[in-house]
Amino acid sequence: MTEKLYYEDAYLHEFTAVVTACEAGKGGFLVELDRTAFFPEGGGQPADTGHIGEARIRDVHEKDGRILHYADRALPVGETAECAVDWEQRRRRMQNHSGEHVFSGTVHRLYGLNNVGFHMGAECMTIDFDGELSEAELTAAESAANEALREDLAVRVFYPSPEELAALEYRSKKELTGQVRLVEIPGVDLCACCAPHVRRTGEIGVIKLLSAERHRGGVRLELLCGLDALDDYRRRQEETGAVSRLLSVPREQIAAAVERQLEQQAKQKERIAALSLALASRIAESFAPTEGNLLVFDELLDEVALRELTNLLMEKCRIAAVFFGAGGSRRYIIGSRAVDLRACAREINAGIGGRGGGSPSMITGRADADDDTIRNFIEKYKSIDTPDQNV
Repeated sequence: MTEKLYYEDAYLHEFTAVVTACEAGKGGFLVELDRTAFFPEGGGQPADTGHIGEARIRDVHEKDGRILHYADRALPVGETAECAVDWEQRRRRMQNHSGEHVFSGTVHRLYGLNNVGFHMGAECMTIDFDGELSEAELTAAESAANEALREDLAVRVFYPSPEELAALEYRSKKELTGQVRLVEIPGVDLCACCAPHVRRTGEIGVIKLLSAERHRGGVRLELLCGLDALDDYRRRQEETGAVSRLLSVPREQIAAAVERQLEQQAKQKERIAALSLALASRIAESFAPTEGNLLVFDELLDEVALRELTNLLMEKCRIAAVFFGAGGSRRYIIGSRAVDLRACAREINAGIGGRGGGSPSMITGRADADDDTIRNFIEKYKSIDTPDQNV
């Protein structure tokens, strides 16, 4: 059995160990040590990474009592190796995980909700609670959790006897067997957990709630703690500064400036839509009625106006075809009062290198043929007239 140094000292990140096994595995080698400070994935926290000798360790798992270090190269069995955990990564994860305990314990204490799902991702942590929380309740929980950090409470890890455990009220997402490891933050939380934690809550620094959304009858929260929260704040400050400069307003006036921009944009969209419909009408008026087909290539009209143009042209010809989009693959709307286009769709698509379909009176899709090929096909295309298909 590998000695689990990460349980003896969560801050130990450089150590020596003897390589007891090394075998080829998927994408590299599986290395075992007589003792290790590398934390294997568990409790919602990802595994540590680092180095064992010259080998890079990209993952660690515990399987059937064996702690397997996924290495990029083989290591000699029996060799004593210098080992190093990526400490900055471990430190941040400890801040986040301990912060999650403080927040989950606070929500449980204030509102009686249980943490039923926890995941520590690359961007943030997510916590699922088995009930909903209002915005005011979330703000209160965040404030109370940060107050626990300011008090710099001790974080105690211990292994109670079965008799002691039976008398304790502690959080756990599943039924536990065997020796139970508890993490206690006095007055805040008592929870079963297998991961490394900070010694005192003051080391967490800050707990910041990022978002909340309903999830499976409860709520899913995103949050960050410690240095990760600081980095996130810096990124948000940079983004806010960039938006402030683009809008030429102070940061505190960004929301009002964006609202004005959106109002102006809405008015412009209304005007563009009206102009687009007027242009569609003018284009349709420029065509004389014909017993043949009409074709238009367009790069200006919006979707509503393109469909209106097709409807107007349908009254003047046998088949009206409008192709739009700049260069390359074009989209199309083809309409007719005289031809069952749904029945002809395969034949039309074959002629224009297209794909699409629709109703007897109108089909839509995309064509990959060049403009000359499309023009030659549409202008010359004939099909069996179906006068009964007046839809």
